[in-house]
Amino acid sequence: MSNKIINVRSSAIQGAEVAWFAPLCNGDDAFLSKHDPQYKSNWKNTSAIAIEADRLGYRNILCPSSYQVGQDTMTFASAIAPLTKQMNLLTAIRCGEVHPPMLGRALATLDHILDGRLTINIISSNLPGEDLPSADRYQRSKEVIEILKQGWTQDHIDFKGDFYQIQLDNTKPVKAYQQNGGPLLYFGGYSPPGVELCAEHCDVYLMWPETEDKLMNHMEVMSEKADSYGRTVDFGLRVHVIVRETEAEARQAAQQLMSFVDDEKGKEIRERALDGKSYGVSIQTQLREEADDDGFAEEHLWTGIGRARSGCGAALVGDPDQVLAKIKRYHQMGIRAFIFSGYPHLEECQLFGKYVLPQLETVSLAIEQGRRQIGDVPATPLGSGIRD
Repeated sequence: MSNKIINVRSSAIQGAEVAWFAPLCNGDDAFLSKHDPQYKSNWKNTSAIAIEADRLGYRNILCPSSYQVGQDTMTFASAIAPLTKQMNLLTAIRCGEVHPPMLGRALATLDHILDGRLTINIISSNLPGEDLPSADRYQRSKEVIEILKQGWTQDHIDFKGDFYQIQLDNTKPVKAYQQNGGPLLYFGGYSPPGVELCAEHCDVYLMWPETEDKLMNHMEVMSEKADSYGRTVDFGLRVHVIVRETEAEARQAAQQLMSFVDDEKGKEIRERALDGKSYGVSIQTQLREEADDDGFAEEHLWTGIGRARSGCGAALVGDPDQVLAKIKRYHQMGIRAFIFSGYPHLEECQLFGKYVLPQLETVSLAIEQGRRQIGDVPATPLGSGIRD
């Protein structure tokens, strides 16, 4: 593994932000590719998952966005916000979908509903019917971010870019509840324009699962690029998890999850998503192709789940001690945010919450950012904590 120095924004934090996933996009099931209506993406099912994650002590929850199926992200986030007590909402926005000043107003309003618990996942995918080159998509996202930040911190918006020319001199947009520049921006992307965007404007660089060496390489590239802007970022990992009392039970659960998936059906599912041909998805495909005969790319990192997934395509599989050890290893590498998910989402949320979460020291990166700015102390741990 490389000996290069990784500059981590929250390097002094002992804990990590441990998040769960709200399946807004109709992807929840007990068996992948065999849809059971009881797991349909609706308010009843998804709100129950979010409320349970909040109760168990997760510190954030990803509310994703999809055009194919599922619920509207912003509407769901606004409805679930007052029903949660302590966790943040990582709300996905697709740049270009909503006029930026109106988007900024909506997000600022949501941040107030949450009393500052809003975090934002920046998505730069093509909109339906579009076929913009990668550089153009990220340029649009950059402009959206700059306009959002103007609206959150100034009494006017004055912006001239390639995609937007906006002058709103006589208005006073709603300011975000968080007065330190607005909510934290989480971002995932591997192409050079995407890395550039994150390095200049975003706070948490999200990666999909790969071998540790390859994750470190992504972190080195991002760390060096952020340094060129005089910045540091935090690093996050979006990964599935299957944890059981024994490793044998976890592996059996993994096989059962995929028991109705054949190659043809898996290919159909993977290519269904709007970003199914993205560079990030190709990296997940490569990870799966390089795995062993049982689908493991490295110890306890199982790629079989990617046979029926267009995005994040691997899971941590093992008993509680094995999964915990893997998370500790990632933390030692410099990863400070984890977004976990599992199938079915409510049951796996509870299993991880029972077996692993109590052993982790958890923090909110948004709170930590505010505390660092005012010279306060780190958050109180929930459990015995990660120790490197």
